[in-house]
Amino acid sequence: MTATLAQVVAALEGLWDPRTAESWDAVGTVCGDPDAEVRRILMAVDPVEQTVDEAVEDGFDLLVTHHPLYLRGTSTVSAATPKGRLVHRLIRSGVGLHVAHTNADAAVPGVSDALARAVGVEGPLEPLDPQPADPLDKIVVFVPAAQAEQVVDALAAAGAGELGDYSRAANLSDSTGTFRPGPGAHPSVGRAGESAYVAETRVEMVLPRARRAAVVAAMRAAHPYEEPAFDVLELALPAGPRGIGRVGRLARPVALDEFAARVASALPPTVVGVRTAGDPDAVVERVAVCGGSGDSFVAAATAAGADAYVTADLRHHPVSESQLAGGPALLDVGHWASEWPWLAQAAQQIVTVLSESGTTVEVEVSETCTDPWTIQSSVPDW
Repeated sequence: MTATLAQVVAALEGLWDPRTAESWDAVGTVCGDPDAEVRRILMAVDPVEQTVDEAVEDGFDLLVTHHPLYLRGTSTVSAATPKGRLVHRLIRSGVGLHVAHTNADAAVPGVSDALARAVGVEGPLEPLDPQPADPLDKIVVFVPAAQAEQVVDALAAAGAGELGDYSRAANLSDSTGTFRPGPGAHPSVGRAGESAYVAETRVEMVLPRARRAAVVAAMRAAHPYEEPAFDVLELALPAGPRGIGRVGRLARPVALDEFAARVASALPPTVVGVRTAGDPDAVVERVAVCGGSGDSFVAAATAAGADAYVTADLRHHPVSESQLAGGPALLDVGHWASEWPWLAQAAQQIVTVLSESGTTVEVEVSETCTDPWTIQSSVPDW
């Protein structure tokens, strides 16, 4: 069975939840008809002219890239602009574009898992920069059956009952409540000094812990009882690591110069190559990696006890200061090259998850190098 773009996007967002993307990021579907059929998908790091040409000319229905097209936002997709021309060409050709960026970085497995495997780092892999799992609570409240719906509506409006693509999710079950109002009570049901039995509904809803106070306040405002009976339960955190980067070990310790050569041979070639800071004879066993720009995580790699840290876009001063302080060896690779291994991993994930739903799709990885650096010059005997 052929998948529609809407079905494929649902699968992609199941693999790389857009809610885990950084707040500054721009992920998701850029263009495409949700009802269009998707038979062939092209994976690439960058949504640039070369990969758009490849997708259009080779008959793909969807281009999935790691990097966003409009990372800093835009107010126009005019074909008079370079990026607008790409959007217009994709739309005219019936090719969709979907982006999975920092949500793919944080996923398990994610971009850095693929980089770690490529350079020989083995599991179990730990996040280099762990992200706290989003803690959840569950509120349980007993409501007179006739008012249950209004309380559910109030809880939902305050932020409870959000489960994936579903809202106002609640469990309702019949129960019987009993109480005896005291002399100073003003019960909405029953009389002071007499035991009352009320047909009630037990309402259970999940909520983000950050919304606890708002949800409880909304419940009290909507509940007909003076003293509603309720519980707020803290749920266990989701299992599994999540976060940027990975830390693991090599199968056997090697000298830094040997490890650097391994990294260079494992990644696709670029003019940037692999720059290494550190003692060539230093022993490397524990390794940290971060696909893409990992300059800000040098301190995290040091704290993780890494002997070497592989990433891209390292700057002079952080490298110099880290080496002065006795930090790990630093290997600076091409940004594009550090993220390219993820494409094959992601392609297999897409095929697997769609096949489980009974749909068939062909996924290919672009081998076009879109690293922006094209020339490396040096002056001999300077």
